[in-house]
Amino acid sequence: MTATPRPFTERDYATRMTRAARDAADAGLSGLLITPGPDLTWLCGYRPTAATERLTLLVLAADSEPRLLVPVLERPDAEAAPGAGALRLSDWRDDQDPYAVAAGLLRSDGRYGVSDSAWALHLLELQEAVPLTRYRALTYALPMLRAVKDEPEIARLASAAAAAQAAYEEILSVRFAGRRETEVAADLAGLLRAHGHSQVDFTVVGSGPNGADPHHGAGDRTIATGDTVVLDFGGRRDGYHSGVTRTVHVGEPTDEEQRVHDIVRTAQQAAFEAVRPGVACQEIDRVARSVIENAGYGEYFVHRTGHGIGFTPHEPPYLVAGEQQPLAAGMCFSVEPGIYLPGRFGVRIEDIVTCTADAGRRLNTAPHEMAVVE
Repeated sequence: MTATPRPFTERDYATRMTRAARDAADAGLSGLLITPGPDLTWLCGYRPTAATERLTLLVLAADSEPRLLVPVLERPDAEAAPGAGALRLSDWRDDQDPYAVAAGLLRSDGRYGVSDSAWALHLLELQEAVPLTRYRALTYALPMLRAVKDEPEIARLASAAAAAQAAYEEILSVRFAGRRETEVAADLAGLLRAHGHSQVDFTVVGSGPNGADPHHGAGDRTIATGDTVVLDFGGRRDGYHSGVTRTVHVGEPTDEEQRVHDIVRTAQQAAFEAVRPGVACQEIDRVARSVIENAGYGEYFVHRTGHGIGFTPHEPPYLVAGEQQPLAAGMCFSVEPGIYLPGRFGVRIEDIVTCTADAGRRLNTAPHEMAVVE
């Protein structure tokens, strides 16, 4: 069992809120309006027990202290949040208009970045209460808000990766032949939990032709000797997410199956070696894709090379053609090229990688060779 990382402190949350407000100002915004969801929990540590029609709003601006507005009946929970000491808390009662209260926290002509998870109800009412304000979704206004991780965050990602890797190492001793994909998926889920995951996000077990569907999941197909099997699984541990993919074979692979696996392995290694600060995200995708294209399988690589990971399973940056965002030290993302031959089999290899000051560092270190299982 990997060690539990230290809890985040009030200072950690204060640093995040200060940085977010500064980044918003640099992007030409008056501030950020954060509603319940991953951004709120990441910024101040507050996770409402239930997201309801009652307005909860964190307001961040570079020229003022952080302000959190909550329903009065939820104030005790908000006060107990680990980042509560780094902000000013206010509340509203059910006999008040919450949007009139919130209006006092906003600039009358402000331009704000708003959580993607904000309810349309809340945003429309804020627009009516402060009609000259303008709003833009955070996905577009500040897409890299959570992309650069600090050392405590990377430690949690590394811990989650190590736990997922331990699950992979144990699944290799499980029998595959003669069992349904769902049974192996259940084994994987149990192993993730046994190694400290509080939540299982996904357990893909794609055997034979099912492996040619990148998002197959797990079905009732019985795995047979001679099958190539894609194993892609991950979950949440200590608040941060894991993800790892390896492709195994039930019995010895054919020459073609081994060759396709070797191509994917070479592409994954080439993409990993291209990681360093300043390199555009699309370049990592181009490197992986060129290896597969040069081997004659370009049309069978049907998805992006990777996605960011951290407080949520998928988040910026995205390693995909057209994404010119440069990598920066502290960014963490998957590198997961694949080849999918319809009706036959698929191969994918994925590691979680963090960009360091001068290169990349794998958080998953399990061997990339195609393991033979029974």
